[in-house]
Amino acid sequence: MKRMLARAAVALAVGGFSLAATSAARAQFSDGVIRIGVLNDQNGIYADMAGPGSVAAAKIAVEQIGGKIGNTPIEIIVGDHQNKPDIGLNIARKWLDVDGVDMIADIPNSSISLALVQLVKEKNKVAVIATSNSNRLTGDSCTPNHVHWTLDNYALAKSTATEVLKSGGSSWYFVTVDYAFGHDMEREAGQIVKNAGGTVVGSVRHPLGSSDLSSFLLQAQASGAKVIGFANSGADFTNSMKQSAEFGITQGKQKLAALAVYLTDIKSLGLTSGQGLYLSEPFYWDLNDQTRAFAKKFSEKMNGAMPTSFQAGVYSGVLHYLKALQALNSDADGRAIVAKMKELPTDDLAFGKGYVRADGRKIHPMYLFKVKSPDESKGPWDLYAKIGETPAEQAFKPLDAGGCALVKQN
Repeated sequence: MKRMLARAAVALAVGGFSLAATSAARAQFSDGVIRIGVLNDQNGIYADMAGPGSVAAAKIAVEQIGGKIGNTPIEIIVGDHQNKPDIGLNIARKWLDVDGVDMIADIPNSSISLALVQLVKEKNKVAVIATSNSNRLTGDSCTPNHVHWTLDNYALAKSTATEVLKSGGSSWYFVTVDYAFGHDMEREAGQIVKNAGGTVVGSVRHPLGSSDLSSFLLQAQASGAKVIGFANSGADFTNSMKQSAEFGITQGKQKLAALAVYLTDIKSLGLTSGQGLYLSEPFYWDLNDQTRAFAKKFSEKMNGAMPTSFQAGVYSGVLHYLKALQALNSDADGRAIVAKMKELPTDDLAFGKGYVRADGRKIHPMYLFKVKSPDESKGPWDLYAKIGETPAEQAFKPLDAGGCALVKQN
């Protein structure tokens, strides 16, 4: 009898240990759910390039990983920051403090993303910044808790200026929106042009939101520069191109180069006004078989629309985050997760193979495209022809030049 009781006690002890160990393993995923918050502009100026499409892209990544890690389901929640930093940070703080969100993705609008990365650092969570261009995210605002995915201002300027120079665009004149973003883009591109042996013959600055750009464009046309570089975006860029077409600049000998323009901008502008424009992106839906496979999945969720580079960045970044969780079997330590994301090579349908640098910068090639003419296009989203490529190692600012404190520690 004593032996039977002893055996039963041992069995209970062993069984209890096994259950405890299993519970401990499961407990490494907080609340029994992996929660990812997609924080962006759902209805405003960034809704087309990110918005609902970024949510669809995140869901594709979750589906690709199998919808769960082990027995732990993955949940996507959505927040609209309305391009207001106070609203964005309030949503993020509630997510992290109350709702059990483990990672926040997307975050267009640099003022919001720069504040958010400090918040996730404080909470030891993770941010994957896919739709913000600020070089500061891997510079003086780098943290061990975030990665910067799709592109940045330096990469846009470097790719466009370098590749256009190769095709004979040796002299430049800039049409620049008169605030910090435009000034930064003009400075980055101008320096790259000069470093490559080209010249900047001049520039003109226009007010933000100006509807009549005729005087500025005529100055650019009269400059004799081989390239007119547009250091503006959104409605300012659209007006620049439409009015360039009206003045015959788009059909002239001068090349037109956009420094911060994306697929949905060209779709909105139309090929008649946009034809011949040079621009850079790290992703295009019709680049190769892999990008077309991702685009097919995306278009099925988005009523036939094709993904932007930023939406592809959300997919790619979320997928890599989930691969890091698989490797760690835990979402408890944000710094450890980001460290694992830097350790693991990246590989996905949108960007192919790549990696994340010590400063949090995701590294991949940048491509130069030329906007097709209406006669060249074979469909509503057939907008670009690939002209050139900047290799991954050359596309982004050198690791030792960004000013990230994490790099100094290595």
